[in-house]
Amino acid sequence: MPGELIPIIAIIFGCGIPMIAIWAKHKEKVAQMSVDATAASTAERAAQYASQVQMLEDRVRVLERIVTDKGYNVASQIEALRDQRRVDEADAGTRLEFAKREEV
Repeated sequence: MPGELIPIIAIIFGCGIPMIAIWAKHKEKVAQMSVDATAASTAERAAQYASQVQMLEDRVRVLERIVTDKGYNVASQIEALRDQRRVDEADAGTRLEFAKREEV
């Protein structure tokens, strides 16, 4: 009985080992594709973050320049904008007189 199992075991190992090797290669390729996709996604996000950081740094630089400029009066600038808004609101559009209607 043990002598009869040896050829069967040899056939199973003879077919099984190449199948396992093919399956392992496939799993390796799938893992590599996953890593590549993740790397591409991470690189894209890093580029977006770098762009946003650069934009924010530019804005902070402008704000620092505004605040540190000599002779720049923030309060008077804000009041000037408020005064301009009042003028714009007062002259906005044509007034409609709903109280005066024609009687037919």
